[in-house]
Amino acid sequence: MIVTTTDQPSAAMLESAARLAVELGARLEPRRRRTLGQLAAQAGSRELLVVTSTQLRYYGGPEEPPFYFHPSMAYVRVKRLRKGEADPLVELSGVRPGDRVLDCTAGLAGDSIVFAYAAGPDGEVMALESEPVLHAVVRDGLRTYETELPDVTASLRRIRAVRADHAEYLRSLPDGSFDIVYFDPMFRDPVHESSSIGPLRGLANAEPLSPEAVREAVRVARRAVVLKETNHSPEFDRLGFVRCPGKKTSAVGYGVIAIGKPDPA
Repeated sequence: MIVTTTDQPSAAMLESAARLAVELGARLEPRRRRTLGQLAAQAGSRELLVVTSTQLRYYGGPEEPPFYFHPSMAYVRVKRLRKGEADPLVELSGVRPGDRVLDCTAGLAGDSIVFAYAAGPDGEVMALESEPVLHAVVRDGLRTYETELPDVTASLRRIRAVRADHAEYLRSLPDGSFDIVYFDPMFRDPVHESSSIGPLRGLANAEPLSPEAVREAVRVARRAVVLKETNHSPEFDRLGFVRCPGKKTSAVGYGVIAIGKPDPA
């Protein structure tokens, strides 16, 4: 993979590109007024990570559309919460102000954003992502993306993005160290109407969730472990989640394992 910048980069952009190249084990290439196609052909790599003045953009090929961070539907959901409307994930998980939430499969971090808003300034949301490029793009977005609503932007900034395999990370945690542990693995059967997920599939970890990881999550969670999957997925039964009632027409569904451990003194 090649890391580069736009033409006429600032010192900060050059520094960011150099840091990312080291982090990702990629090759740093000056732009030198080349198009992405020219750069890819001359550098011998179709994968490009471009540092711009406002965001990171990943290209699976110079002709493909870029992948970049955007809160997308999470922003819409949080605006509804601000109006006092309900959100299924907030209701089913029982998240409340001051909670610690571990999102084990962050992806685009949309659900992490919703959790961060619901948990409030005194809460904490940790978003794990195992895939390096996806983690880098989303981490940068959470740090820099500005919404029109200061409290929503503050929610993005409160999320701690961590590059880690969730199974290994869960094993390292003490018992009852998070209120809620959340899984949103890449669906076995894609939800084709979800346009924001398409570019993500090439970067995300497609491994199925393991029973061992769920057992560790039950140990780590104080109140609940939550799984998001396609509405009629067999994963809920396979992994021991109680399927939550929802709209039959909805493409996605949730399952919960209720814990009920006492809060720490």
